[in-house]
Amino acid sequence: MRRPFITLLAANALSVTGTMLSMLAVPWFVLETTGSAALTGLAAFATTFPIVVSAAFGGKLVDRLGFRGASVLSDLISGGVVLAMPALFWTTGLSYPGLLALLFVRWLVATPGETARKAMVPELSALGDVRIGRAAAAYDAVYRGAAMVGAPVAGVLIVWLGAGVLLVVDGVTFLLSALLIGGGVPRVGGSVPGDGRYLRDGLAFLWRDRLQLSATTMIVIVNMLDTGVTQVLLALYARDVTQDPRAFGLLAGAVGAGALAGAIVYAAAGERLPRRLTYGLAFLLAGVPRVLVLALGAPLPVALAVTLLSGFAAGAINPILGELQYGRIPARLRARVIGTMTAAAYAGMPVGGLMAGSLTELAGLRPTLYAFTVVYLLASLPPFVGRAWRELDRPGATGRPGPADGTR
Repeated sequence: MRRPFITLLAANALSVTGTMLSMLAVPWFVLETTGSAALTGLAAFATTFPIVVSAAFGGKLVDRLGFRGASVLSDLISGGVVLAMPALFWTTGLSYPGLLALLFVRWLVATPGETARKAMVPELSALGDVRIGRAAAAYDAVYRGAAMVGAPVAGVLIVWLGAGVLLVVDGVTFLLSALLIGGGVPRVGGSVPGDGRYLRDGLAFLWRDRLQLSATTMIVIVNMLDTGVTQVLLALYARDVTQDPRAFGLLAGAVGAGALAGAIVYAAAGERLPRRLTYGLAFLLAGVPRVLVLALGAPLPVALAVTLLSGFAAGAINPILGELQYGRIPARLRARVIGTMTAAAYAGMPVGGLMAGSLTELAGLRPTLYAFTVVYLLASLPPFVGRAWRELDRPGATGRPGPADGTR
């Protein structure tokens, strides 16, 4: 029965679409009202720091409530907090500190829901007789597709309707996601008593699995850079270079469009590709070209084309990481290990927004883009030189059967 798995994908698509709307609406709102790159970076910090805290400790709540219960509760609270932002802005007024506080709460309660939905994938894919590799790719493709739709739509709606309307839509998508999960997904996983060792167990597992530890370290660095690019540098590029917020949405959406295509291609052909080389090249091409083309001052159509290709390369990254997680993490540890990995992966994100905003204030947009390009390049090297990454090409390294199993 595939309906619960499809329902999970639909709920996640709604949530991600709304999130993309607010991720573009908030930095543009701050730039419009303050004109400050540094304050835009501070808003990015308020968005990303609670993700680290919640991912590190919120998974214990996921274990106690169960995956479905945690997802529904998280979405309901998140929707209410997001709807409060435009409601306050249109009535009593929303100060900058008040906006930061609401952003903090919004992301603090949203992250356990994301962890819970991701942790449901193995059971629901098994229930629907979907191979885990294809399920991971499908989950990522839906995420990428929602991001592809949400980003350019946000750019257009900012011009037509303003940032407040985008936040209303974001809040509604959370409530719809809660309705879908609550009514269409059975209880799977979770509902286990906490033992006080949640974070320690996750860290211990990562320390023993050096391949996943290295992969998580790479994601820490790149998430930091991506936050600075998406929430600060692209907004500044749209304002200062193109003078059009639609460029912001188009560039962000081009990443999602390319990644959706890449995830679909990987789902169809990934089992025949060498995993280590595929992951290494995908990681390299996903970051360096799309930032370098902006630093070189290429025309917007060229920047969009390069960004689209970078997004296509990125489409293989999350499915491979998903296979690693689902194939190597025991079911009883899945919520806490995924939560720990999420916390670690997001740890650099608060720094990314502050760094992008501060560095741009000091050196300008183009030098900052060059600096980000160099760090992207260095972060992409481990799959090509790291010993632990050789394991990725061994049969069974991701839970995927190898040639000896007779299934290829």
